[in-house]
Amino acid sequence: MTTLGLADMEMKLNSGFADWDLGATRARAAFQWGGTIFALFLLLMNRTGRRSHMLTNLLVLYLFASFPTVLFKLVRGQFGCWVAFLAVASNLYFPETFPVPRFILFVITPCWLADRLRDDNVPGILCLVIAVLITLTEIRGAGGLENCQCGCCCLTYWFSLACLFFFTML
Repeated sequence: MTTLGLADMEMKLNSGFADWDLGATRARAAFQWGGTIFALFLLLMNRTGRRSHMLTNLLVLYLFASFPTVLFKLVRGQFGCWVAFLAVASNLYFPETFPVPRFILFVITPCWLADRLRDDNVPGILCLVIAVLITLTEIRGAGGLENCQCGCCCLTYWFSLACLFFFTML
């Protein structure tokens, strides 16, 4: 019987958990990439159609929780600080064009809060609640269920909302 030293036990323990990476599962990657693509699409549709500040704020929170890890680390790093600085500077001259406070959320959020909002089941629950709120906001904005006036843009919007639900539940 051999005895393991402290360094050997730590290496054995770390190698056992290295194969058990919960952050890189396929479902989580699909949630992050799919949710981000459709949330960005909905943000673009919100900017071109009926502009709703509440909807924009909800979609930015959805993006905060579902943004892919690689891109999130890039935005939270030095690159994100420069982009935030340029956004604030451009907001001084063109306040209607550059809505700065929403992007700064990615950069200035404390690390402990950002990590907590992006770990375990918290982002899934948060994104599900946000998707429900977005749906209710859109129903209210379209005139309710009885007086709904939908066109092609509205159907595309509802399809994107359905995809948000799909990637959140995945």
